[in-house]
Amino acid sequence: MSHDATNAPAAIDGDTARLVAETMQALATPSRVLILGHLRTSPLTVGDLARAVEMDPSAVSHQLRVLRHLGLVVAERTGRTAIYSLHDEHVAELVDQAVHHITHRRLGLGSHAS
Repeated sequence: MSHDATNAPAAIDGDTARLVAETMQALATPSRVLILGHLRTSPLTVGDLARAVEMDPSAVSHQLRVLRHLGLVVAERTGRTAIYSLHDEHVAELVDQAVHHITHRRLGLGSHAS
């Protein structure tokens, strides 16, 4: 992730703060983080995700509805089967940055380490 002036973050107003908080809710549940992590590598069906994250398919479907509502995943229908994937590369970067942050914290690295 670059930190030059062209990628400087925009000012955060109340509406933006609310939308960011809603988006970050996706990372507030370990099952959603696991689902997003698996979708980082490839698009998957509910059944494939359920096996990968060791959850009941109905629970995975519920989490996917939440993630779709938050704009983090999309579904493409092939007949009766829905194949889920991340909305875009920003979602993968969001997950990557969260994991990177936790890794640095576990290693005891300073807040400005890269």
